[in-house]
Amino acid sequence: MLVKIVILNWNGAEHLRRFLPSVVTAAPDGMEIIVADNGSTDDSVAVLNADFPSVRVIRLDANYGFAEGYNRALAQLKADCFVLLNSDVETPAGWLEPLIAALENDPGVAAVAPKLRALTAPAKFEYAGAAGGYIDYLGYPFCRGRILRCMETDNGQYDDARDVFWVSGAAFCCRADVFRQLGGFDARFFAHMEEIDLCWRMQLAGYRVRVVPESTVYHLGGGTLTTDSPQKIYFNHRNNLAMLLKCASPVQRGVVIAVRPVLDLLAACSYLLQGHAASFCAVFRAYRDFLRWHGELIRQRREIRRTALLHRASYVYRGSIVLRYLFGRHTFGRMM
Repeated sequence: MLVKIVILNWNGAEHLRRFLPSVVTAAPDGMEIIVADNGSTDDSVAVLNADFPSVRVIRLDANYGFAEGYNRALAQLKADCFVLLNSDVETPAGWLEPLIAALENDPGVAAVAPKLRALTAPAKFEYAGAAGGYIDYLGYPFCRGRILRCMETDNGQYDDARDVFWVSGAAFCCRADVFRQLGGFDARFFAHMEEIDLCWRMQLAGYRVRVVPESTVYHLGGGTLTTDSPQKIYFNHRNNLAMLLKCASPVQRGVVIAVRPVLDLLAACSYLLQGHAASFCAVFRAYRDFLRWHGELIRQRREIRRTALLHRASYVYRGSIVLRYLFGRHTFGRMM
């Protein structure tokens, strides 16, 4: 299996200096490492040319975001498997081999990922993916090891490899042919939730998504947008609504239409009460742009449904993690 590691970079020269050495050191002999530069205006390319001569550089002419940036870079590469890695991920020795083995041993699996721990608190799971992701019936993502913003300590409680709903784009290993068959990431997402959308479409197409905790990486997180960034809130709300419209079953979609606007209004009001007016406005901008996008999303939904092998994906939690959280269930073990 021909495997290529691809790191998307945008103005991340310091991350490259700090984290790329671990990726180069841990990569199996002969495996190509590519950095796709998303139109950086810092000295990223100079750092790569000077300090990492073995790393291939693909220069994109603008910042196309996570989704389209990867789509454009991967379209230039020939491989059986792509390993997409954030520029702020530290990779220990032996992290990659279990992921490749999982794909080689099971042709029904389209994407796999390692367990993510927090670089700043290595005993704890990391927000972006922890030990594998799920969504609840209203579309809120959560993970084994992370419910909302509550991160668990990793005591080996989720060390079993298993199928999950989604795996994190921070360290995302997938079959190249499936990626291309499904059109890659949805370029209009720009950033955030594009990997969950792709994992959902993979499942509807009859493939499975799997976490392999035998492999562990350490993720810094928040390198481009902080958790409380209004722009991140905007992307998360808009893209989550778009993903649900495209992929959810008719019944789930009906529940979302009835309930989500109320919950999102409450979230917006909570930002305002905390003095975060920009975050309050971000929620409404997300709804505005989602509605403008509605016609195209309906066309995408019809195409997904036309080609789908499955009516709905597995591992959608038939409840609300928000409600469960409010009643004191802050860990995955108490949630499921």
